[in-house]
Parts: sequence; C-alpha cells; structure tokens
Amino acid sequence: MRQSLAVLYQVYRLATNARIRLVHSVLERLRMKHMGKPLNQQRDRPWAATLLLVSMVWLPMGCVQVVEGQAPSSEGSEESVAIVDVAQAGTESDDGLLSYTGTTEPAQQISLRSQADGQLLSLTVDAGDPVAAGQVIARLDDALLQSQVGEAQAELAARQFEVAQAETQVADALARVEQVNASLEQAQLDADRFQRLAEEGAIATQQAEIALTTLRTTQQELRSALEQVRTREQAIASAQQRVAVQAELVRQAQERLSYSTIVAPINGVVLDRLADPGDFIQSGQEVLKLGDFQDMQVVTQISDRDRSQVRVGQSVRVELDAFAGSSLTGQITRISPVADASSRLIPVYIAIPNTDGQISSGLIARVRFEAVTSQSVTVPETALELSEGDDDLVFIVTDEGEMATVQPRTVQVGDRRNGRVEILDGLTPGEAYVIRSNRPLQAGESVQRSLLSDS
Repeated sequence: MRQSLAVLYQVYRLATNARIRLVHSVLERLRMKHMGKPLNQQRDRPWAATLLLVSMVWLPMGCVQVVEGQAPSSEGSEESVAIVDVAQAGTESDDGLLSYTGTTEPAQQISLRSQADGQLLSLTVDAGDPVAAGQVIARLDDALLQSQVGEAQAELAARQFEVAQAETQVADALARVEQVNASLEQAQLDADRFQRLAEEGAIATQQAEIALTTLRTTQQELRSALEQVRTREQAIASAQQRVAVQAELVRQAQERLSYSTIVAPINGVVLDRLADPGDFIQSGQEVLKLGDFQDMQVVTQISDRDRSQVRVGQSVRVELDAFAGSSLTGQITRISPVADASSRLIPVYIAIPNTDGQISSGLIARVRFEAVTSQSVTVPETALELSEGDDDLVFIVTDEGEMATVQPRTVQVGDRRNGRVEILDGLTPGEAYVIRSNRPLQAGESVQRSLLSDS
C-alpha cells in the first residue's frame, strides 16, 4: 500500500510540475507509433484527447486520495520506483532530400595577368564583352623591350663574328701544318742522303749533322703547328657556345617583347576589368578575369554531417531563381577534401548544362541532393541523457511488470538529425529500451513502465 501511494504521489508531482511535458510525451508517442509517418489527425485526435481527459480527471482524484490518506514520507519518496517510458528498438528509413543554396559560376575561370612591366596603352574590352582565343585585347608600352631586343641582337652578331674569326685562324693554322709537313718531308730526304754520302766519305760528316738538325727542327715546327690548330678549334667551340647563349638571350628578349601584347587564351566572356589605359602595369598584376560560359557549375557548401550522403558522380536537382518553374539535372564533379575550420562546411561543385548560354554567373541556385537510402536503428536523443556520466549509454529493460529492471549498455552513435540519433552498434531491433525517466537511472535498478510505454 505504501509503495502504491508513493507511485501515485510521483505521478501527481509530475503532472502538476510538468503538464507541458506530458503533452510533449503524447505527441512523441504518436510519432513513435507511426515510425515517421504523417499523423492522421482525424484518427489520432480522439486518442490524444481521451488521454488528456483521463489525466485531467484521474490525476486530481489521485491527489485527493493522497491528501485524504497518508502522504508519503520523505523516506518513501527516496525509495520510490523510477517511472520510465519504454520503446521497442526498430529501424527507420532515411531517404529524405538534402536542400542547400549555392551560386552559379563558370567551370573555367582565368585570371589574365601581365607578364611584363609597362604603361597600359590600350584595353579594348570591358566586363561582359565576349572574347575569342588569340584575340589581342591589350597592349603595353614596348619601347624599352624593343631596345633590349636590339641590344641582344647586336651582341649576338658580335659573338657570331668571333666564331668567324676563330674559324679563319683555324684555316691558317691548317695551312701552316701543310707547309711544315712538306718541309719535313724534304728535310727527311736531305738527312737520309747526306747520311749516306757521309758514310761513303763523299762529304764531310758536319754536313750530315746539319741536315739531321734541320730535320729535327722541322719536326718541332710541325708539332707546334698542330697544337695551334687544336687551340684554334677550341676557340671556335667556345665562341659557338657564346653564340648559343646570346641567341637564347635574344629569344628571351623577343619573348618579353611579345608580353607587351595581351591576348585572350580561351573563348569566353570578360568577368571583370581591373585596369584602365594609362595605368602602369607591373609583371604579375591582374588585368582581366575571363570565364568560359559553355560549362557552368554550382558551388554550394554542405554540413559535415551530410558528407556521407553525397558522392562524386551523384545526380543533383538544381533550380535557379532566375528561371522560376524550371529545373536542371546536375552532377557532382568535385567535393573539397577540406572543410571550413569554423563553420564545418564542405564546398561541393556541381556541373550543370548551359547549352543555350542563358545561365550567367552569380545566380542563386537551389540544390537538392537525393540522400543515400539507409535502414538504421534510431532512438530519441533523450534516451542517451539518462545517465550521469558522459558515455553514450542506453538503458535496456529486462523482465516484465513489477520485476522490470534496467541495465546500461554502451552504444556507438552515428548521425544526429531531427531529435533522433542513429545507433551504429550496441542496440538491435526488438530490444526494449528507456526513452526517458523521471530521474537518473542506475544499473540493476527496478523501474515501472509508464502509460506511454510500448506494450
């Protein structure tokens, strides 16, 4: 009897202090019964009204009984059984659409920068103008660059003259070699003849020795002439290398001169003009922005919680505010691997067709992703708030009736959405678990099922 009075007292206290919570519980019960289906107001209104009427009539009666009887003592209140809402774990289908807002832009955008220093003499296009690949759209003052090209070409001519001189010297050295070689042959003949005559006693030995000395001198002259040829040939190789280096300098000077003329690298449209004629342009300074509107894309940013729901190649429905009533089918081409550190948003790039060229840059786009359908066990967030610790715990209900007890179980949680939490591991369909309780629960504690619990 004492335990019954304690239970009635607890129910009365909950009703008087949290009447709004009771109404919320009724609505939560209806939603759980239908597992995410739309509420049938004609069917469910009598049930809810009946439950509220019972709570309004029965609770005051219970209050009278408690007051007329003996109010529970403080000791009885501390020992009262926890009243819990119990539900059966089940799977829930997640096949909704993810909606985000994005902006259109050309898939290919080019920042056209000057590659030379100089005053901007002319700029023939403005924002919105179409351009063709190879079209001359700007010119810089090239007087200094022309002078540099002239100096480089003059230096190249001087280097080429050095090569010609070295080649002439080589030719002279080769002629000298031929001359000395002929003298060497004659000296060899004279030395041989004088040596025989000396041996025969026809001439003095001194004459034979002079002929031999002349032979040796001529041989030395030949070696010297050959060395001069090798030296002149090396001079030619060095001069040719200097010519090659200078020719490269001329090419670079001519290339810098070509930078004074700015041409469009692609077919497209001018997105922005960042300089005017008369401005002094430095190398690397941005002059124009170009975009190719044949291929357009929508850039949107999704929450990191929805990252698992999108993938490259996935089809996306896109609606543009500028073209109300029409929709396009796009395709995800790229998902940034880096999320914003503060907002946790991830950029996603979606290619859309623009065959008629009507889509411009900067339009608002409504993007709807078809979320990947999954079947997973989900529980209300309140089911994870029953313990006093920080671990993710769900209290499992064991036994039935007055013998019902609860045991905590650690679970692995996934996505959180619309007040529910996905359970990846630790809870299987069909298991009874506590949704909410009138107080924190302990392991092995006896509990009493509320009227809102699943049967």
